[in-house]
Amino acid sequence: MMGSKLVKNSVLILVGNVIFRVGGYIYKYLMASLLGTSAYGIFTLTTPLQGIFQILSAGGLPPAIAKYISEYNSLNEEDLARQTVFTALKIMVLLGLFFGFIMIVVVAPWMAYEFYRKPIALLPLQAVGLITPFSVIVGGFRGAFQGVYKMEYILYTRAIEQIFMILAATGFVLIGLSAFGAVLGSVFGFAVSSISAIYIFKRYMGKYLPRPNENFEFSLRDELDLARRLVTFAIPVSITGLAEMGIYSICTFIMGVFLTTSVIGYFGVADPIARLPLIISSSIATSILPAASEAFAIRDDFLLQRYVDESYKYGLFFIVPMSLGIAIFSREILGLLFFANPEYMNGFSALSILVLGMAFYSIYSISASIVQGIGNPRIPLYLLIFGCFVTFVLGWHLIPLYGLVGAALATSIASFAMTVPMFMIQFNLTKTNPPYKFLLKVLIASLIMTFPSLLLPNDSFGLVLGLIICPIIYVVAIVLLRAFDCEDIKGFKRFSRKLGPLENCFNNFLDLIINFYE
Repeated sequence: MMGSKLVKNSVLILVGNVIFRVGGYIYKYLMASLLGTSAYGIFTLTTPLQGIFQILSAGGLPPAIAKYISEYNSLNEEDLARQTVFTALKIMVLLGLFFGFIMIVVVAPWMAYEFYRKPIALLPLQAVGLITPFSVIVGGFRGAFQGVYKMEYILYTRAIEQIFMILAATGFVLIGLSAFGAVLGSVFGFAVSSISAIYIFKRYMGKYLPRPNENFEFSLRDELDLARRLVTFAIPVSITGLAEMGIYSICTFIMGVFLTTSVIGYFGVADPIARLPLIISSSIATSILPAASEAFAIRDDFLLQRYVDESYKYGLFFIVPMSLGIAIFSREILGLLFFANPEYMNGFSALSILVLGMAFYSIYSISASIVQGIGNPRIPLYLLIFGCFVTFVLGWHLIPLYGLVGAALATSIASFAMTVPMFMIQFNLTKTNPPYKFLLKVLIASLIMTFPSLLLPNDSFGLVLGLIICPIIYVVAIVLLRAFDCEDIKGFKRFSRKLGPLENCFNNFLDLIINFYE
């Protein structure tokens, strides 16, 4: 029963993550198209601060809420489970108001006038401070929903947040509020989402977190003790979240010092496209962590090796060609997406470099999840902090010299510097064998796949042809190189049931490959 619950919730979150990432791309595409390069550059400068101040305001408490609610419910201490939500929310609301005030009164003016020296960024930066009080309310209730395994409630609040954010931001920009309006859209989205979270909690969570009985006593000392436990658990979560934000955001801050807003806008459209490979790695990382933990706990070396092999094989099979394809067709991709504003094509070189860095980061995330799964969460954290340091040092020196390309190089080199040790440490700790032969074959097949790009026209028509021809060449090369064995191919059949009417065609294709191998 528990297994089916975990599978159901994992699938819900996976599907939700894919849908909301697509929604995020739609949001950024609309803002880039409506704002123009200069205003979108200002908006790009605010996005890292939105994430950072939301992490600081939440204090890492949503996962702590989920952990302690689940724990107390399993011990039949429902009163303490419900109290956990309200104790954490008190802390989070105070943090949200505090950091929101600091952002509006101190950080935004300092960054606009002293750090960036771009006064036009003041209002958009101050609007970031309006997000935090609402985001912490949503985050707290989402932690409660997670703690009772009601992942669909999380998806509902995220859907409401994203829909209203896109609609509001588009409306505010159209009436002339520019980058300030784009950030206000996020404020509006979180505000409506917080209302929906409160409604769902009051309307539907009573049977999972019932009201405390009359004999339940909870003194101030008890609440302070609970708060201490929550914060102790939450601090490492916050540090990890800030370190992950740093890898993506440090170069954006540095660009704000040295580059014009228009140039930053070019980077702003390249960055989300470069992160496409992370959709694959994050899905695999979510699944491999508990699987590796289980195999390591029961000391089943064969099962652990199988999980590790499958995570890298299925990941690299998609990540490597996707990254190379985006790198090669970067100009055409930007030209097709932003045909109404060809200026954004100036970000193609940054996109080509940055997506390769994200390929390394994708491998890092898979390796890190395996290491976390076997009980070593500090190692990935230390490497993330190291990666932030490398990004800052390189970015500060390369961005003044090479502009966007310098930012992309700094991020990509730092990702590579994190990935290599993480990759090696993971195999050392799990005592499994690295898939070097498979990686080499995938790389060769991906390079073969790129040959048609030399002959195709450098326009949208060439891109469309490439999207048709290159995957076919890649799959044929993978088969001829025998990158997968028969058992791997049979493993793909497990996914055929998700293809509906294409199931038979897909299975027949896999049978042809198996017959070729045999």
